[in-house]
Amino acid sequence: MADQSDEIVAYYTDRYREDLRLAARPQARLERTRTLELLRAYLPTPPARILDVGGGPGAYARALVALGYRVRLLDLVPAHVEQARAGSPAIDSDVADARALPEEDDSYDATLLLGPLYHLPQRADRCRALAEALRVTRPGGRVLAAAISRFAGPLDFAATGRLDDRTVEEAEVLLTDGRNDARLGFTHAYFHRVEELLDECRTAGLVELAVDGVEGPAWIAAEAAAHGPTAETVYAAALRLAHVFRGEPALVAASAHLLARGTVP
Repeated sequence: MADQSDEIVAYYTDRYREDLRLAARPQARLERTRTLELLRAYLPTPPARILDVGGGPGAYARALVALGYRVRLLDLVPAHVEQARAGSPAIDSDVADARALPEEDDSYDATLLLGPLYHLPQRADRCRALAEALRVTRPGGRVLAAAISRFAGPLDFAATGRLDDRTVEEAEVLLTDGRNDARLGFTHAYFHRVEELLDECRTAGLVELAVDGVEGPAWIAAEAAAHGPTAETVYAAALRLAHVFRGEPALVAASAHLLARGTVP
């Protein structure tokens, strides 16, 4: 498929260690903790069959296997698939594109898209990935899809003391465009507004939609305090507020990540 797939594979193969990410910064720690909490809340009970699309090296897949789920992982990056297969426990994994899943219709109880959407700058591709997730999930099953908030990048730059004229200009562009400038870091990507994420899920055919903020509104405070004497106190407070405000419409988009959930009709 003619797009930026090669850029994404190269980024995660040569430039970035995804297998180390979720244990690094306060934002990432909050992301992991809260995502696992939300998955436990919204997935069917074990031993349900789960398809983890864009599951990277398998951090969430392994956690779900430990809870008793039967998990299959698909990822665009061959190095991630190798890591998922080589870890403990080894995860049933293959290389695949989220827009063309090599799976049978109605074959999973739930499907996760915790990475693909923000790596697809074109709306049609995002809707296609969501429609594929819906196709392989049984009627009544759940699809859970993560997105990066439109405001995450500029807030991160501000919290970590990296905001400058260029990133302010990029923040202004993001308000209407939503597309990440890869020269500032990461890959070409799309950052969502909540209403856009819901619209794409609805277009794909999902019903009973809702969106949670993953890290909560205080993740930037945890980032700002990361190297100071109150780091763990602020982190704990950010986690508590993430629980309190996870579905509050006025604050959902303040999270770095959004997690949409919907039901297959």
